[in-house]
Amino acid sequence: MNTPVLPLSAQIHQRLTERLTPTELRVIDESAAHAGHVGANDSLQGTHMRVCIASPRFHGISRVQRHRLVYDALQDFIDQGLHALAIELI
Repeated sequence: MNTPVLPLSAQIHQRLTERLTPTELRVIDESAAHAGHVGANDSLQGTHMRVCIASPRFHGISRVQRHRLVYDALQDFIDQGLHALAIELI
């Protein structure tokens, strides 16, 4: 039996939940708004994501270090074609 593949936004949500135990997390697929732009694909999904996140792991570290934690958690998605990642620290 095949396991269904989750949409990229759900995979990103799951990964960030596992790695950063956020107190608040929203993952928004903005790919359709970038149709025709560099990095967009024909499905208009999974290339441009916005992550809004708050995590206890962010306490006491700089904004750059917080962003680095998010990028590090999602690096394999970036390597596989995630073209743009907007991070909002909340």
